[in-house]
Amino acid sequence: MAQFQTFTQRQHMIARDYEVYRYRSTYLDEVALHHHDFYEVYLLLRGRVAYTVENHLYNMRPGDIMLVSPLELHQARISTGADAYERIVLWMARGYLEQLSSPRTSLTRCFDTSVPGHTNLLRLPGTASAEIRRKMESLGTLHEQDGYGNDLLATGCLLELLVQLNRAAADRSLQKAQMPDCSSDQVVDAVLAYINEHYNEPLTLDMLSERFFISKYHLLRKFDAQVGTTVHRYILQKRLLIAKQLLAGGVASSEVCQYCGFGDYANFYRAFRAEYKTTPRQYVQSLRGNG
Repeated sequence: MAQFQTFTQRQHMIARDYEVYRYRSTYLDEVALHHHDFYEVYLLLRGRVAYTVENHLYNMRPGDIMLVSPLELHQARISTGADAYERIVLWMARGYLEQLSSPRTSLTRCFDTSVPGHTNLLRLPGTASAEIRRKMESLGTLHEQDGYGNDLLATGCLLELLVQLNRAAADRSLQKAQMPDCSSDQVVDAVLAYINEHYNEPLTLDMLSERFFISKYHLLRKFDAQVGTTVHRYILQKRLLIAKQLLAGGVASSEVCQYCGFGDYANFYRAFRAEYKTTPRQYVQSLRGNG
């Protein structure tokens, strides 16, 4: 995987199984806070990046690995400078990853936020980090080439990579070393927890600042520093994320808009279309087409 691909801000998968990319950017417009319908493994090769995942802000170093699940709002926040920004990104469809798993071995465990001690950041010893990088580069090379058996070899390489990542995520001794590079603010954590529990209720900046005894100005400043977006934008993203999950589960659009706190269908329709460039009905139809 020697070649770098051209970066685009596309946030949906084209393939049904997995996609792997290697990017180098000397100038890059920051990608807004977003979420995916798939699993993501992000390996930083070069550059200075702070990575936001929900209420955590991780200060990454080259060689660090970020694990992001389909339900997590996240954003890579790139520091400007002369150094090029390089990374390898692996996207995996939910159904495909579950299909590769066995009754004894869940390959999605390292992404599971309910697992005690879960962290999105993996900072491995030099030899282990180098091995993960080699595996991701080999996967990219096999995926790009059409040689005999490369599809099977790529699947085997992906399985080895996922087993290694899950074993590393389960190693508590590695997690202790990386926690100092994860920061959060108690007030912001409390506000996020409240939003995540009450997203279907009316929520305003005035109400939140009053509830948590903080001025609107300080709440906005603290929230943006940790989460990378405004309070209003985060609430909208969270509601839309839940809405997509409900639509995928067969809940009617008219019920979804009420359950997620949009008030009426027109507001839900406009927000959904503006965010995803498709309507709720078209989204449901696309899921049926992929089934």
